[in-house]
Amino acid sequence: MTGPIAPSGVDWFATTISDDGSHHLLDGKPLYEAHFDEVLTFHTPGLAPVRRGLNAWHIRPDGSPAYERRFLHTFGFYERVAAVLTEEGWCHIRPDASDAYPDRYAWCGNFQGGRCTVRLPNGSYFHITASGAAAYQNRWRYAGDYSDGRGVVQGDDGTYTHIDLDGKAIHGRWFLDLDVFHKRIARARDDGGWLHVDFLGNAIYSRRFAMVEPFYNGQARVETFDGSLEVIDEAAVALVVLRPATGC
Repeated sequence: MTGPIAPSGVDWFATTISDDGSHHLLDGKPLYEAHFDEVLTFHTPGLAPVRRGLNAWHIRPDGSPAYERRFLHTFGFYERVAAVLTEEGWCHIRPDASDAYPDRYAWCGNFQGGRCTVRLPNGSYFHITASGAAAYQNRWRYAGDYSDGRGVVQGDDGTYTHIDLDGKAIHGRWFLDLDVFHKRIARARDDGGWLHVDFLGNAIYSRRFAMVEPFYNGQARVETFDGSLEVIDEAAVALVVLRPATGC
């Protein structure tokens, strides 16, 4: 399946970045003549972030600037807006470089599912909507990206929980570390170690591990406390031993 076709007729979805990070390639050949200090990948609507010296902007697949405005740093477009760093702070812009909203932040993430995490100058985090409005009133020590309408936030005591799009607690359970849900299961860490939890925050098995990866088609790679590596099923039964115990 091919990617979107840019107005110039270039299949920018198939482009790659040169080894030195200075330009884009298509089928191993330069996509345009220009070279930059840094380029990132193309994203819909067919624009890529670039930087040369102290100036950053977005280019079209032919290497031409997508607009005249310049920034200190630019990042890829997600949900039709891109995070940029200006002299006044972080914000998001539209493809024509116009501001998506008037506010400036100490840092911005990327929009995922209509929400984006931002950080205030005082260090607190929260999520904004596509209009730039706060998605809820709470402020957090940390807030991550949303996935499937669920996000991870860290409270003042350093523990983590899941919230919905309106900032409401989903299950009210707090963990030492936590990940977003992947196919309705999330990685979590409690006093005993790493595990996997369901949508209600309940452990789906009794074992604990030194490390766990997300489940992939019902199986996950984990590391035990003795250093062995296993592939487990959703009941934490070891299906394959990838590495025997190391004594760690």
